[in-house]
Amino acid sequence: MARADTDTLYRESGSSYWPVLWGPAFALAGLGVEWLSGSVHVLAWALAGIGLAGMAAVWVQARRGLCRVELTADFLMQGRERLPVARIREVDDVGLPIGARVLGGGWLPPKGAVGVPVRLDDGSVVLAWAKDDDALRAALRALLT
Repeated sequence: MARADTDTLYRESGSSYWPVLWGPAFALAGLGVEWLSGSVHVLAWALAGIGLAGMAAVWVQARRGLCRVELTADFLMQGRERLPVARIREVDDVGLPIGARVLGGGWLPPKGAVGVPVRLDDGSVVLAWAKDDDALRAALRALLT
C-alpha cells in the first residue's frame, strides 16, 4: 500500500486499529444477551469491554511496530530494522540460500507476508518481506535503476 508522501515509496502499517473495537462489541453482545434473560450487570460488561479493548490495543501496537514496512530513498525499514538502500545491489533473479537472514528479526517473515530476496553490497542475501511483495519489489527496482 503506497502512501501519498513524496519521501515514502512504499508503506505497510502492520495492523489497523479496528481490532480494538472487538472487545467492546463482544461486551455489548453479552450485555444484550444478559438483558434478554432479565438481570443485567452493566459494570461487569463495561469492565470486560474496557479490558478486552486494552489488551487488543497492546496487540495492535506490537504489530504496528514489528510488522511495519517502509521504503524511502534512504532506507528500507522492516519491523524495527533499518537497512540503508545504498547497501542494496539487486532485487531481481536473487536466489534465496538456506539460512538467509530475515530482515526485522525472527525466523520467518510475519504471517501473511511474502519474502523478497535482496542481495547486499557484501554479496550476502537477506530476506525482505511485505504483504504486497510485487509492489515492494517494483519500488526497490525503481530505486536501483
